[in-house]
Amino acid sequence: MQFKHPEILYFLFLLVIPILVHLFQLRRFKKEFFTNVKLLKELSIQTRKSSKIKKWLLLATRLLLLASLIIAFAQPFFKAKDNANANNELFVILDNSYSMQAKGQKGELLKRAVQDLLENTPENTSFSIITNNESYWNTNIKAIEKELQNLKYSALPFSLETALTKIKTRNPAQNKDIVIITDAIGMNKNHLKGIPQNNKTYFVIPEAEQLKNVAIDSVYLSQSLDDFYEIGVDFSSNSEEKKAIPVSVYNQNELIAKTILNLKKNKEKIHFTIPKKDFHGYISIDDNSLSFDNSLYFSISKPQTTHVLSIGENDKSNFLSRIYTQPEFKYANSTIGTLDYSQLDKQDAIILNELQSIPVALQTNLKSFVEKGGNVVFIPSEENEITNLNSFLAHFGGIQFQGLQSQEKKITKINFSNPLFSNVFEKKITNFQYPNVLKSFTLQNNYPQAISYDDQSAFLTTIRQQIGSLFVFSAPINKTNSNFQNSPLIVPTFYKMALSADKNGVKYETIGNADPFLVAAKSADDEMIVSIKNATEEFIPMQQVMSDKIRISSNDNPTLAGNFEIIQNKKAIGNISFNYNRDESNLTLPSDDVLDELNKIDSIESFFDTIQIERTDSQAWKWFLIFTLLFILLEILIQKFVK
Repeated sequence: MQFKHPEILYFLFLLVIPILVHLFQLRRFKKEFFTNVKLLKELSIQTRKSSKIKKWLLLATRLLLLASLIIAFAQPFFKAKDNANANNELFVILDNSYSMQAKGQKGELLKRAVQDLLENTPENTSFSIITNNESYWNTNIKAIEKELQNLKYSALPFSLETALTKIKTRNPAQNKDIVIITDAIGMNKNHLKGIPQNNKTYFVIPEAEQLKNVAIDSVYLSQSLDDFYEIGVDFSSNSEEKKAIPVSVYNQNELIAKTILNLKKNKEKIHFTIPKKDFHGYISIDDNSLSFDNSLYFSISKPQTTHVLSIGENDKSNFLSRIYTQPEFKYANSTIGTLDYSQLDKQDAIILNELQSIPVALQTNLKSFVEKGGNVVFIPSEENEITNLNSFLAHFGGIQFQGLQSQEKKITKINFSNPLFSNVFEKKITNFQYPNVLKSFTLQNNYPQAISYDDQSAFLTTIRQQIGSLFVFSAPINKTNSNFQNSPLIVPTFYKMALSADKNGVKYETIGNADPFLVAAKSADDEMIVSIKNATEEFIPMQQVMSDKIRISSNDNPTLAGNFEIIQNKKAIGNISFNYNRDESNLTLPSDDVLDELNKIDSIESFFDTIQIERTDSQAWKWFLIFTLLFILLEILIQKFVK
């Protein structure tokens, strides 16, 4: 027990006063002689004993009364169990991602969480609240009541690491209480590593009653016919339940196709045939779970000719002319001696086909070409000097060639998850005739392998450079060194490496994705600024002028998914579509191992009740006042009933 005013305890010396008074009141009894009555003598002795007992009882009562009163004024208390964190700064992380649309016993999880905050947060409590897209610092529940009531779902997925990073920058030396309100969808142990050990962290995990959900994952160009496009649509479900779901395709707001998706497994796909013209629409499904992933917006522009230039000897480039045919491609070949550098920026893809040496001027131009969204395919030559190769590759990151090996290798593995082969094959191929190479270089890098040898080393490596790409072969593919040109794999590989996503194919962006994209635009300075708008929203994205193109980064814009126009000088110069991130679609709870590591509480009310109990000192002075009153009552009773 501790005292707020221990100096008052010095008044306990006053207890000596009742003792002195008691001693002075002790008087000797005088003997009085009576005639001879034995009964009266016995009565006198009994009265003397009763008087002494009464006085001792009164003394004890008065001492205890005075002591209780003095101790009460000293304000004794028992220190709180968690007293060290009594002055912690409070932070609330509120997950408002679209997975919080799921419904619990009392409605949508996000709305229930907001109501819990409004009802149970004390009005005088200062705290900060961080959502996926907003932060409110050093506020109170009354000040942000309207903001919370109007809180919308965020297109940005929930990132515990991002929220914790924001908190760490606020008063680093101050101890903190962190309350995290999230459904914990997709959470794993790696996400928990950023939780500070010196702070108190509590998790409120609202539970959804229905975790089954069907989502539209992606749309892609499956096949380009003379007058039609065949588009593929991928669907996913986190349930094995078989069900039939209506699927509709709209161009603008016009329904152009409708079918039934017979969902029999977790992954399904269907195909639609649409006219080969500008398309600016969406695909939708009817699913009664989460609604944000029931639509996917996309755009398709009229097919444009893709310009491909190969640089190398003509006899080694003949196979390329059979792949890049008109009208889809405009192909040309040039030797290094006759190369017109002014034509490089007009290409969509450039193939370096077994050049003996790459001039410095060409290296510089190719670096700029990739930065502007072009694709470069590099096929080495046996006669290349390693230093020259590595000087060129150093412009694109940490990839290096090592010595040439005269050892036959079989090409046996296709990485179907590599973006180069996405949506190329209907199913994984395991029994094709393996091509081989007789001589190859060893590649040292950490970039994704698109095609590999039987020893798991890279045959073809892909290096993504924001809006452009570099594709690096580790071996010459001329017919003397390899039979890769005779493999069925060569056509889809070179076809996809040359395609420009800005000219052909399905186009859409993911809200919150920082990767830029290109827009063809005029070069006049007063007309370069572009905006993106639709009927409900307009914003000016980050943009960088690149000759006849503009490099655009939308970052966290727009706030709502949909189809948009790209506006320059008050005129529409293109279309673009934006969709919500699909990471929130899979309503899979974390494993028990992850949940066991969390300090879970039932609600915000439980949190405030817990800290109230654990961090509030137990005041004992009230009990000593009660004891004082009891001793006063006891003294009165002694005076009245004890003779």
